[in-house]
Amino acid sequence: MPAKDRPTSILFVCLGNICRSPLVEAVARQRCAKAGLAVSLASCGTGNWHVGKGADPRMVKAAADAGYDLSLHRARQARATDFEDFDWVLAMDQDNLETLEGLRRGRGVEPVLFLPWTGMVTPDEFPDPYFGDAGGFREAVALAEQGVDGLIARLRAGRNG
Repeated sequence: MPAKDRPTSILFVCLGNICRSPLVEAVARQRCAKAGLAVSLASCGTGNWHVGKGADPRMVKAAADAGYDLSLHRARQARATDFEDFDWVLAMDQDNLETLEGLRRGRGVEPVLFLPWTGMVTPDEFPDPYFGDAGGFREAVALAEQGVDGLIARLRAGRNG
């Protein structure tokens, strides 16, 4: 549960932190600011392959085409302290959720799947566009926008628990 003296903090997590989670972070950052919501947002990956690198160029393009800037993003890996530093740790898919549970080891906040947390019924997992074509990246942007709309509705309703 968020402390009353600071904004709600949310960490979005995918596999490499170069596609889904930085996209959702950018969409949430822009839309939460527009909605006047004070939130602290970040993203990371469960894997270490891309640490320090920018977002996938295909995601950068798809995001830019929709008005979101990923140019400054640099990937980082999830760490055990994230479960104490964030009010919510939102995984993009079941594999990442399971990896996060192992990293958490019962400490701090429990990670949950992003899309169901936002109120979406289907899909429950955010598909990884990495091995697909450009269309998958455009679809990811649309799904991120839908999920963030649900996130904003949840935050406005005070449903943080």
